[in-house]
Amino acid sequence: MAQQQNSSRMILMITIVIAIVLIVVIWPLSMLGKASVKTGSTDEAEARIQPVARLELAKAPAAKSDGKPRDGATVYNSVCMACHASGAAGAPKAGDKAAWAPRIATGTAVLINSVTNGKGAMPPKGGGADLTAAEIKAAVEHLVGLAK
Repeated sequence: MAQQQNSSRMILMITIVIAIVLIVVIWPLSMLGKASVKTGSTDEAEARIQPVARLELAKAPAAKSDGKPRDGATVYNSVCMACHASGAAGAPKAGDKAAWAPRIATGTAVLINSVTNGKGAMPPKGGGADLTAAEIKAAVEHLVGLAK
């Protein structure tokens, strides 16, 4: 009798194991072909995985010119201010007397040469490729005037 109970338990255990294998392994495999997957266009997928923000650098549109040279304040506000207002990339801040004193001591000609050819992180003409020599001189004089 004990032998019969043991074999009944063994059959019951095997049946339970087979049922678990069917449920856990085979049944999900049989559902693979039946699942409906929504396919979107690649543009939708790209939009979903884009970063929260994107930085795009674009050249600022050139100011309309009447053919006359711009004054120093105008050149400063349209070109130089981007770095000299905040001190970006080591640019001396406009109006900072301590930072400008040694530069002013070198003379206006040296400052104009630095702007024209670029210096440190500052590109030639301060990034304003359309600046004339007269406009560069006016901008330098304007910045020097702010530091005095």
